[in-house]
Amino acid sequence: MRSPVRAVPPNVERAATRARFLRVIDAVLAWLLAWAIVALALETATSSTSAIVALLGVVLAALLGPLRRGWRPVSALVSVSVSRPLRPGDHAWLVLPERIEPVIVTARRGLRIVVASPHQGIEGLSVRRTRILVVPAESPAT
Repeated sequence: MRSPVRAVPPNVERAATRARFLRVIDAVLAWLLAWAIVALALETATSSTSAIVALLGVVLAALLGPLRRGWRPVSALVSVSVSRPLRPGDHAWLVLPERIEPVIVTARRGLRIVVASPHQGIEGLSVRRTRILVVPAESPAT
């Protein structure tokens, strides 16, 4: 008899780890962009001063939830490309910051995808593919 708890496949574990790393890349990209803007705005400031001012600006912006969640240029591109092959009826893994759970794709339109979890019952969860990582489940070995 199989265990009721399914183990998370290694490719999904790697994707979750890479998702955290991509968020760090997003933050570094935000800092570099802010540094360039501050350096252009404050032409007389030294490069270290403009770097510190840009870092403080990025830290303050990160405290604002909507701004932090909206700025994901690198991780959004990766999320969309990873979830591109998913179609309604496919099995996938929903990678959230606090957990990873198996889901079934019930609908997909543009950048939105609707997934249903065994815990949810009938209703599905509609998410933007740029904000949440949905990894296709591996096909069973034949």
